[in-house]
Amino acid sequence: MPNDLVVIGLGYVGLPLAREACRAGLRVTGLDRSPEVVARLGAGVSHVDDVADEDVAAMLTAGFTATTDSGAIAHASTVVVCVPTPLSASGGPDLHMVEDACRTIAGHLTAGTLVVLESTTYPGTTDEVVREILERSGLTAGADFHLAFSPERVDPGNQDYGVHNTPKIVGGFTPHCTEAAAAFYGRFVETVVRARSAREAEMAKLIENTYRHVNIALVNEMAIFCHELGIDLWDAISCAATKPFGFQAFRPGPGVGGHCIPIDPNYLAHKVRTLGYPFRMVELAQEINTRMPRYVVERAQQLLDRSGKTLTGSRVLLLGVTYKADISDQRETSARPVAKRLLGLGAQVLFHDPHVTGWEVDGRPVPAAPDPVEQAAADADLVILLQAHSAYDVDRIAEHARLLLDTRGVALPEKHVERL
Repeated sequence: MPNDLVVIGLGYVGLPLAREACRAGLRVTGLDRSPEVVARLGAGVSHVDDVADEDVAAMLTAGFTATTDSGAIAHASTVVVCVPTPLSASGGPDLHMVEDACRTIAGHLTAGTLVVLESTTYPGTTDEVVREILERSGLTAGADFHLAFSPERVDPGNQDYGVHNTPKIVGGFTPHCTEAAAAFYGRFVETVVRARSAREAEMAKLIENTYRHVNIALVNEMAIFCHELGIDLWDAISCAATKPFGFQAFRPGPGVGGHCIPIDPNYLAHKVRTLGYPFRMVELAQEINTRMPRYVVERAQQLLDRSGKTLTGSRVLLLGVTYKADISDQRETSARPVAKRLLGLGAQVLFHDPHVTGWEVDGRPVPAAPDPVEQAAADADLVILLQAHSAYDVDRIAEHARLLLDTRGVALPEKHVERL
């Protein structure tokens, strides 16, 4: 049966895209290599924070199907690739999932199809890597089929902006490819922004995340020296944020997490290095942000030392182990390197997170603290707030905790409470 859309990769990017397309009346098939994911979706069960089970049920009613059968591509008007693009062991781009998806498409590609890559990557990937693989089908991009890049802008847990009302950038291999992609996304996205080409669209995504990466590193470094200077950086940032122009507030934390910020700027740095020189701003930001979990543990040691305890043997409770508040997503969470270092220094580590039932660090299960969280805090020698989930009453937790290190700046500073 003909499909308006086949989405390859039904994760945090692909499933919300498929849902929005279904809502607009498109006939959508989701292609994923995980039989478990396909079975869960077929049963009406979501595995993504931003897509509820009721959403999946509505998608199924609208004709959505999830499958591992790549034959669905042959009957699709549009194919969108939403697979992960992690870092390789050497810290460079790992495009093997993009390449695998493209080889799969090439085996079923038909004339007139629009192929869009949404996976974040370095400038030139669409034109050079994706096009080369797709053209092994015997069809030519820009002549026989349309090819474009459109960066995903999914913000997990954001209740205000989703696929429908977040402006969608599209850039094609040719101007006609751009227009084909704009027409497709215009069916279910309010605003479509046309880039000059696929390279500009790829670069736009990297600019967005590099901007955040660098500014987070700036305030993280400020947090370190402001503590030494006895300055409340959180208060200073709040004061600076009253300026109605020329300033955007960024706040420090225990590191950076999620699929985008710890990874995407490295794709840009990789591309810059091919020109023969380093992207020093990104590399420095990466160094600073990667160091923050170690700094959190150093501060924890200092707090315990001042109370007459040592980190070795102390009971340390970590609150919030996801990378972002009010979601279950743990991708690249800074909680793991914090826990790993605490364990390595001999601490007894427990965790509490209302969005996570079980948690491991390097394959080692970390015990979950029982509810109520206030009692768990009272039983710990030190509590480290890593993620300020809205379910936490931080003031009450602070009342019960013997020592509290707040890495999110939400607790009121007291003798036994320190903010990062």
